[in-house]
Amino acid sequence: MTLRLYADRKEWDLQAVRVELSHERVHARDCAECEDQSKSRIDLIRRYIVVGGTIDAAQAERLLQISERCPVHRTLEGGPTILTELDVVQG
Repeated sequence: MTLRLYADRKEWDLQAVRVELSHERVHARDCAECEDQSKSRIDLIRRYIVVGGTIDAAQAERLLQISERCPVHRTLEGGPTILTELDVVQG
C-alpha cells in the first residue's frame, strides 16, 4: 500500500505490486546479510517485491527505499512487544 500511495502521488505508471514473504529461524552466523553474527538464532524474514508497469531503474531504486519506510516494515524491524491476555468463560 505504501508503494502504491507513493507512486500515485508521483504519477508513476505502477500497474501492480506483489509482495511475497518467507520466515525462518536461522543461526545468526549463517545469515550473510545479517548484522548480528552471534551464535544465537534469529527470525529471518525475506521479502520479495514484484512491481508491474513502466518503471525505470531510478524509480525502482526509489520504490525499494520507500519499502523500507512502510509502517509494517518499521514495526517488524523494531521488534514488537506482544502482550497476551487469556479470558476463561465458564459454561
